[in-house]
Amino acid sequence: MALILDGSGLTTEKLELIARKKEKVELSNEALERIKKCRIMLEEKLQAKEIMYGTNTGIGEFSEIVLSDEQVKNFQRYLIYNHSAGIGEPVPVEFVRAAIASRINVHSHGNSGCRPEITLTLVEMLNKDVIPVVCQKGSVGACGDLAPMSQIALLMMGEGEAYYNGERLPGRVAFEKAGIKIPGLEARDGLAVINGSNLLTAISALHINDFKRVIKQAEIAAAMTLEALLANMKPYDIRLHKLRGFNGAIKSSAAIKKCIEGSDLLTGKVKTKVQDAYSMRSTPQVIGAARDAIEFAKSQVEIELNGVGDNPIFIPEDKLTLTGANFQGTPVSLPMDLAGASITMICVLSERRLNRLLNPALSQGLPAFLTKEPGFYSGLMLSQYTADSLIVEQRILSAPASIQSIPAAADQEDFVSMGMNTALKNQQILDNAYGILGIEFMAAAQALDFRNFNNGLGVQTARNTIRKYVEFLDVDRPLYPDHNKMKELVKSNEILINVEEKIGSLD
Repeated sequence: MALILDGSGLTTEKLELIARKKEKVELSNEALERIKKCRIMLEEKLQAKEIMYGTNTGIGEFSEIVLSDEQVKNFQRYLIYNHSAGIGEPVPVEFVRAAIASRINVHSHGNSGCRPEITLTLVEMLNKDVIPVVCQKGSVGACGDLAPMSQIALLMMGEGEAYYNGERLPGRVAFEKAGIKIPGLEARDGLAVINGSNLLTAISALHINDFKRVIKQAEIAAAMTLEALLANMKPYDIRLHKLRGFNGAIKSSAAIKKCIEGSDLLTGKVKTKVQDAYSMRSTPQVIGAARDAIEFAKSQVEIELNGVGDNPIFIPEDKLTLTGANFQGTPVSLPMDLAGASITMICVLSERRLNRLLNPALSQGLPAFLTKEPGFYSGLMLSQYTADSLIVEQRILSAPASIQSIPAAADQEDFVSMGMNTALKNQQILDNAYGILGIEFMAAAQALDFRNFNNGLGVQTARNTIRKYVEFLDVDRPLYPDHNKMKELVKSNEILINVEEKIGSLD
């Protein structure tokens, strides 16, 4: 059954179904009527020669230049040509699919002024999987993602490039093969496709879902390491966290404790310290803070997904045209900078737990670097080096992009969000997180193999999953294949899926 796009109720989870599972979409009848009503109003205003930004005027620094009737007919075409100015490798198809869905949802409010043919063509592109080729770089996140969104708009004229049935084709050819009619661009149509922060919002929405899964895997990895280090589990008593009151910490402590249920560690059979180091006992507070940061970012992204991010905005019931800055990406880029930094933070914590597994002075009797013959073999010594290098890169990338504005357009656009930079750096932070957590998982499994007590059901399930891909390190071997296998395993979410099947949701 198709997902209905009507300007409301679009969540990050629904967007992921459209982007990654290629769920069909439909424009609601009410949304279509709103779009038609708005277009009628716009055409009446054009007939009356009312001045409307980007419709019968130039844009940016040229907003004071009024266009002739003949120029209005051709302006949108040259607008899209001029703004198709990105650079770099193509954006992954799933991100472009999500951006198209996000833009349809903006149009659904009936405040963008484009012809209904434009919105319906975007719907058809999704459903027939004709996805424009869009360069990764070039957007400053205000006035929206102009450069990448313009490469989507090129398809409306039968130009640009698109992927169809696994082929990269000229836009016109892709439309012909898919049986999509080229709608062309008339007054306002082009700007209505491009003038919002839809690509950075779409990427951020998918990152939110990925970040949430990474956080739960960090909790599973922490549970494994805590067992291996014979942790005192009193810091994971949920009553402790309820007294402070942070929702994220309450959820995180419960998730970690749930993974350890059934372990000898909880019965008193295993001797523990009176109090452990911060990296062991403050994990719920730290990962919990990341949970809270991601929930805040999710709320902001979903407001944007369901709002009217455009300029100008037309209000048919009031016969009014308003110009403003609802394309500004800062409401998304600022919380997503925080979200990316929170993932870096939990990776730093992961590496500190890894350090305690490998350091014989801190590991509660585990062999140095988790090898049977320390000195002759080096075990997982170099795995820590790899994790550290990834973390340094994450730290560099965690500097906020949302404060990095560089003025453009002869200072008409003198503060921009740089939200696409936020999205791109978050993608690398995420990719590094898979590797860092993969290394902790691998080390924790190795450490648990040296212990001799019953593990929690969640911990044992994770350990069994890891052992399907990476063997116990009996003697030294090249570790890069293991690191890469573990990275892919974390990215696949197989550990998380298997653990939640056994013990229930970690949310």
